[in-house]
Amino acid sequence: MPATDLPFQATLRDGHQVLLREIREADRPGVLEAFDHLSDESRYTRFMGSMKSLPEALLDDAVHPVAGRDFVIVAVAGDLLVGGARYTGIRGRDACEFAITLLDDWHRLGLAPLLMETLIAHARQAGVALMEGYVLASNRAMRRLARRLGFSDAPCPDDSTVRIVALAL
Repeated sequence: MPATDLPFQATLRDGHQVLLREIREADRPGVLEAFDHLSDESRYTRFMGSMKSLPEALLDDAVHPVAGRDFVIVAVAGDLLVGGARYTGIRGRDACEFAITLLDDWHRLGLAPLLMETLIAHARQAGVALMEGYVLASNRAMRRLARRLGFSDAPCPDDSTVRIVALAL
């Protein structure tokens, strides 16, 4: 789905409806609530470390993307933020780094591919040449999705527990 089509409604595999749209300042409480609903494992997988609360700086970055460099979308079901994805431009390179987070109960419903395809479409439209992500080697679901979307999957030279997935746009 092209980025110009945001916001849009989508129906997931189980019939749930979600609205995909760009994040806004008013989402701040929803981001905190969603973080509180993540399991310890999901927090570790997303942030590559144990995190009991979302640091203020990360929250600010999430709800205030830098125009022309960052892009952040959320998936909303009713009044609940059930997922989000972002990319951030990498200084000195024509590339961006992506990240994605889903509430635990929203895995395996087709939401992650929807968020990733929307990020990829937006990055292409913005003229970004390369999208990459740092993924725990043990995160087989994300690595499988990345491969299905055409990303390469290589070891991180600095950390054997991390893989770098990359897609030429």
